[in-house]
Amino acid sequence: MKIVIGGAGAVGTHLSKLLSKDHQDCVLVDDYVERLAGLESRYDIMTLHGSPTSIQTLKEAGVEDADLFVGVTTDESRNMTACMIAHALGAKKTVARIDNIEYLAPAQLSFFEQMGINSLIYPEALAAIDITNGLKMSWVRQRWDVHGGALVMLGIKLRETCEVLNQPLRELCGPDDPYHVVAIKRGNDTLIPSGNDELRINDIAYFMTTREYIPYIRKISGKEHYADVKNVIIMGGGKTSVRVAKTAPDYMNLKIIEANESRCEQLNEQLNDVDTMVIHGDGRDLGLLQEEGIQNTQAFVALTGNAETNILACLTAKRLGVRKTVAMVENLDYVEMAESLDIGTIINKKTLAADHIYQMMLDADVSNVRSLMMVDSDVAEFVAAEDSKVTKKAVKDLGLPFGVTIGGLVRNDVGILVNGNTRIMAGDSVMVFCHEQNLKKLEKYFKTDTLW
Repeated sequence: MKIVIGGAGAVGTHLSKLLSKDHQDCVLVDDYVERLAGLESRYDIMTLHGSPTSIQTLKEAGVEDADLFVGVTTDESRNMTACMIAHALGAKKTVARIDNIEYLAPAQLSFFEQMGINSLIYPEALAAIDITNGLKMSWVRQRWDVHGGALVMLGIKLRETCEVLNQPLRELCGPDDPYHVVAIKRGNDTLIPSGNDELRINDIAYFMTTREYIPYIRKISGKEHYADVKNVIIMGGGKTSVRVAKTAPDYMNLKIIEANESRCEQLNEQLNDVDTMVIHGDGRDLGLLQEEGIQNTQAFVALTGNAETNILACLTAKRLGVRKTVAMVENLDYVEMAESLDIGTIINKKTLAADHIYQMMLDADVSNVRSLMMVDSDVAEFVAAEDSKVTKKAVKDLGLPFGVTIGGLVRNDVGILVNGNTRIMAGDSVMVFCHEQNLKKLEKYFKTDTLW
């Protein structure tokens, strides 16, 4: 597949890294030569110095034969313009990064299609969804709902109160049990576990289950004493904070602390339709936090543009007794450090945006892809095609690559946990967990193959 990426910023560079693992034919275009320096040697891609909105540059990049053009500069208008030019020159699909939430309205989809823009991504909206999902459960590091919650993935840090430590998974996750452990983060290592593996204290375990068994997962993971989130303090009043305020459940009481006074005025205008308090001040000020009731706050969310500030603020909130902390960490170099400090939930907008784009590049019918950032693994939702390999045998006989596990499937809107004897049917949405390098290998199992 040929992909042309316009913009070598955070999203474009991370996307290039993903593509290099799949050995895709990728060209990365940017105005600034210093942004491109060294990328060809680090990743298996080509780079081109030039403007993503230049017709000549896009022709040099081979956009006429591109299966996908991606506009991910920091300028929304340039991205949309580049997509329209790429479409006119022959690119089969285009996707643009935007900063205006109104463009995502369903009624606008056909309008942008006519303009030559097939898909739009708003990273702040993607981040807000992750944050809001996480706030709904104070005891969960990461939550991912599939098909409106028919299946649920829960990433949980295991403490000494966990009831299922030090037991082989084959004894815990049998055919009749209501969950599967599909990935484990242990120190710097990632496990796609087998039946002989065990859960240990301080692991981050990823459970696949159905909605009705979430309370059971909470019990066995030893998290019943965690208070549900009702009061939330958000530090930083950027676009992501606005989206969180507008999408948070009505039962949550939100306070946004913003250091810039004029931004506070803007926030009050933007949030006049939701019950959110805007406070002018420094979210690192202990006196201010105590004055605003940090002792009665169940969640602290740090969303400033500075990763170090967010990490330190979350550490402070934890020392003050807040159970649930969320930090926006845009610099990937800090992600591992934040995890080692036991910060809590870590949000990175560029990986969320890159995941959204990456799913468009897979040949099989993939409706969702997520990188489990701290786990060096991917989770993908594949739809099994008619006569595809995956429908021909029981799961245990499919010969799936090492490091791959199927956690569950959705059939007729009903979530089903998968075991070795399960037979996948055409049309099933199948949740697959694997190390990053295996995702591309799985496509052949889900595409139609009459030679099987």
